[in-house]
Amino acid sequence: MRTLLFLLLGSLSAADEIIVRDGDSLRTALRGLKPDTTLKIAPGDYPGGHHVSGVEKLTVAALEPENPPHFKGGANAWHFSRCNELTLRNLRISGQTSNGLNLDDGGDLANPTTGITIEHVEISDIGPKGNHDGIKCSGLDKLTIRDCTITGWGGQAIDFVGCHHSLITGCRLIGKEGFTASAGIQLKGGSGDVAVEKCHFTNAGERPINLGGSTGQPYFRPQGAKHEAARLIVRDNIIEGSLCAAAFVGVDGAEFSGNTILYPMRWIFRILQETRGPEFTPCRNVLIKDNRIVFRRSQVQIDINIGDGTAPETFRFENNRWFAEDKPQASKPRLPVEEKDGVNGVDPR
Repeated sequence: MRTLLFLLLGSLSAADEIIVRDGDSLRTALRGLKPDTTLKIAPGDYPGGHHVSGVEKLTVAALEPENPPHFKGGANAWHFSRCNELTLRNLRISGQTSNGLNLDDGGDLANPTTGITIEHVEISDIGPKGNHDGIKCSGLDKLTIRDCTITGWGGQAIDFVGCHHSLITGCRLIGKEGFTASAGIQLKGGSGDVAVEKCHFTNAGERPINLGGSTGQPYFRPQGAKHEAARLIVRDNIIEGSLCAAAFVGVDGAEFSGNTILYPMRWIFRILQETRGPEFTPCRNVLIKDNRIVFRRSQVQIDINIGDGTAPETFRFENNRWFAEDKPQASKPRLPVEEKDGVNGVDPR
């Protein structure tokens, strides 16, 4: 009896893991997916264009992590809708015309999809022109994106619309000529309580980090939000190149700390308001502290680009190190408020 029980348990466990080795077996597996399944994909090239809806506790991963499967082409490589507790690991994605990964709440704006983890995924050559994202996330809570690399995209490398209590960590975002990248990471549409940490941005769009943005009213999560984003943390990142290091756009509360900024090409920061109306709070309540900022005065004449409809007087600057490499005596920035304990003209490197 005990031997029979072990055999039965082993059979049930094996049924929860599916191994696919080509496009045909992948399509067959996707048609019969059940909750709590691990789908392991063998090395090789696979077509894009896969859609999974409503399957919970699903893991999609490489059979051989050191040799990930490569999903080429299609509108989206993968579209996951209302897949709670989804894990994506060790995948390679390239050449999609819409988005590399598209993850959403199925349009149920009041009930976010939760518990998604994306790690060790490589995405490249998305678009190349237009609003096409490496990873597009809509209505997700408790999302983690870890140790991913995105190279070449048309819109945003990672785009959050109405996402909350989430973390982006250890990612590399690298812009590419010929791709109309507007942002590296964008957090908008009512997003809140999101941290971006230990990432490396290299020429990652016009705004490597866009804290806030511009969202149509029907797409806010939650509906009726009075800000594009709130309670954001951006810390311990390296941001190289681009027109500015970060833009604060209709955000209500953020901390930008411990980052290294190298050679922004026009401004260091931008303070903007793109979503307008009497119900929206102005861009406000941002703490910028403990950052190392290296720039060239031949490129940056205006340190902070401030748009109308904002509240720059609510920003705080503390203990930042500013260094104009080509003109150290002109390192002190022109800020909307007085900085506390700032250091100017000394190379922070």
